[in-house]
Amino acid sequence: VLSLTTAALAGLGLLMVYSSSITPRPSFADQRFLTRQLAFLVVGVTAAAVAARLPVEFWRRAAYPLFFVATALLVGVLIPGVGVRLNGAHRWFRFGSISLQPSELAKLALVLFTARALEARVDVVRRFAGWLPLLVPAAAASALVLVEPDFGTAILLLAVAGLVLFLGGVQSWHLITIAAALVPVFGVLLLARPYRAERMLQFARAWTDPASAPYQVRQSLLAIGSGGWWGTGLGEGWQKLGFLPEANTDFVFAIAGEELGLAGTLTMLALWCSFLVCGMRLAERVRKNRFAYLASAGLVAMITAQAAINIGVVTASLPPKGISLPFISAGGSNLVVSLVSVGLVLGLTRSECEAEQAGERGDEDDAASHAALEAGERRAA
Repeated sequence: VLSLTTAALAGLGLLMVYSSSITPRPSFADQRFLTRQLAFLVVGVTAAAVAARLPVEFWRRAAYPLFFVATALLVGVLIPGVGVRLNGAHRWFRFGSISLQPSELAKLALVLFTARALEARVDVVRRFAGWLPLLVPAAAASALVLVEPDFGTAILLLAVAGLVLFLGGVQSWHLITIAAALVPVFGVLLLARPYRAERMLQFARAWTDPASAPYQVRQSLLAIGSGGWWGTGLGEGWQKLGFLPEANTDFVFAIAGEELGLAGTLTMLALWCSFLVCGMRLAERVRKNRFAYLASAGLVAMITAQAAINIGVVTASLPPKGISLPFISAGGSNLVVSLVSVGLVLGLTRSECEAEQAGERGDEDDAASHAALEAGERRAA
């Protein structure tokens, strides 16, 4: 079911990327977004299939090196002449027509790193001094992402690391204490950049004075509202025609609301709920393997959290943040990493379940052999 849900979301993403990429003067050039998304989908599915076939032990050993590689890439993207500066941000490497966003890889690497670090620390997680050092790598990665700058992804990295720590046995009041201590830090970071503070003020006034809301949010709500129950029809929306910025990336959910209506957006939400429930149920089946459980649950939570944040931003329920909608937004790095994460979840859970089933079959065979031996002895007697 998790595989089918992922396939449905990715297929819906292809439709919405093509539809939301249409320009005011449609031409064959608009198909380049569909072509690129389809190419990244093929690469992502292939990489996910490979990841699913690798054993748990491989990912356990690769957790630390992978995180160090991701951290080195986060440092490299900040070096002038190495990383690409676009719209005032250093977030990408450019190789010809292909861009790579290291922060996407850092999300996956951080989950594996934290799961690996918690695997052998069953007792120390009950004490502040025992688990607090495990938050340092997440803080370092978040700081590097913040310098790019990407405030939303930096917070997401800390939140995902906190969730994995919670699943690993860290007490909730410990994490709440750390979160409360970080609130003043986030406040200072907001005030340090005037545009961040302005966004927060605009968000606070959005529901009482819609005219003062950020332009993208106003156009997003207009798109969703104009869709009604059943939408204007696939490809028939107006907001993508130069009115709503980032229509095929950060605000693709708004285009889905306009063209597919409430029925389409509720279907999308149902798919995300299915993804979360199925992913967590798979993770629960491998709870005996601490690394497999923490890694698979953390990856499912990471993908779902991105979806929740994106939808919250598009519907003006959260302050504007540049976080893509996994499987659906246009973009290669997020799509490939999300698909690989799903492949990892399937691989981590399947390997352990097969081992458990093999053990059960072995026990049944031993019991059958023992019973046959007893029956033979009775006949001989």
